[in-house]
Amino acid sequence: MKISIFGLGYVGCVGMGCLAQSGHTIIGVDVAPEKVERINNGQATIVEKDIDDIIAKAHASKTIRATHDYKDAVHNTDISFLCVGTPSTDKGHLNLDYIYQTAKEIGEALAEKQSFHIVVIRSTVLPGTNNAISTIIEEVSKKKRNVDFAVVSNPEFLREGTAVADYMNPPLTVLGSACPQAIEIMKELYKNTNAPIEVVAIEVAEIIKYVNNSYHALKVVFGNEVGSICKEMGIDSHEVMRIFCMDKQLNISPYYFKPGFAYGGSCLPKDLKALNTLAHDLYIDSPVLNAIEDSNHKHLQKAIRLIEQTNKRKIGIMGLSFKAGTDDMRNSPIVNVIEVLSGKGLEVRIYDKNVALSRLIGKNKSVISEKLPHLNNMLQDSLSDVVEWAEVLIISNKENEFKTIPHNANQLVLDLVRIAELENHPQYVGLCW
Repeated sequence: MKISIFGLGYVGCVGMGCLAQSGHTIIGVDVAPEKVERINNGQATIVEKDIDDIIAKAHASKTIRATHDYKDAVHNTDISFLCVGTPSTDKGHLNLDYIYQTAKEIGEALAEKQSFHIVVIRSTVLPGTNNAISTIIEEVSKKKRNVDFAVVSNPEFLREGTAVADYMNPPLTVLGSACPQAIEIMKELYKNTNAPIEVVAIEVAEIIKYVNNSYHALKVVFGNEVGSICKEMGIDSHEVMRIFCMDKQLNISPYYFKPGFAYGGSCLPKDLKALNTLAHDLYIDSPVLNAIEDSNHKHLQKAIRLIEQTNKRKIGIMGLSFKAGTDDMRNSPIVNVIEVLSGKGLEVRIYDKNVALSRLIGKNKSVISEKLPHLNNMLQDSLSDVVEWAEVLIISNKENEFKTIPHNANQLVLDLVRIAELENHPQYVGLCW
């Protein structure tokens, strides 16, 4: 394919070399004369493993060149990659001036071009940018989006030092566009890449890089806080984290990465508090570890606010234990919610087939006596009775029987755990989705 790349910095230079290596013809565009000159001399614009040799070979085979002339680049290619910088402003916002200016230039070029053209956003941009760029190009070119041209969001996942290897072997390729034709062409472009291709909503493609990098930053800080605690105790922190990373079932896995309700149970709250207390006793500052419980509490408060905003008084709770298939109510977040609601005078009825007052012993019994002394008046034996009575149904764990609960169209369903089978209800509300 014939491809133009706008921006010959890190992402653009690596993309140019790797696409050329895959057999495509590339025209690079940049406002910096030295970058254009370097490419036209067969030299990379960055320092990165393997890229010098790749650019030199591509230049020798005449499959790459660079120019300042954006119209020349657009007119002689079918796909334009936007790889221009999106630096932060002093207040932390993105400066999108460069990418919007590039969109304007592409629009000017497309005004003089008849064939279909694809604009691919590789720069890291916030949700809404794809639409903004499409609007700019549409207004400047007088062409129609998804007919005469299309904009595809295609975030990059490159690490400096291994960028070439990452480009050729990414974890996945993400594509988001409102144009099926453009998606099919991009799938063809990436068909030999050793990675699954995920076609997603545009906004998902736009935000995923921010989620990735924020989590990577969190991992670094988490590891450093653990390291500081371990060092103070004379423990080998690298050995601790090596063992931590060996657990692919929970630690390094998708298991806990599903937006839902607040965490609870006996282990997470207790052990987090113990580690924070240990750090405090050792005079170790661990702000990330300290922030976890507060963030969890704020998420619980969000659920309470959503319930209160319904202005309904009859609240049916589906599930009392912190996890489906158990009767464990130790630190069950829904118990705290019920305590607040009943304290404000709302009527609450609860159904949980695993919880029976006659079987409560130990900590489970003390939780109820302290927080829900009137549970015997709230707990119901019949699921259908609670559903029929309630104005609002709160789904707080993933018992299988909750997938098919009978409910009427006038009844609000507030799902705290995401049960997909309920999402077609006309008054369904998810806690954070």
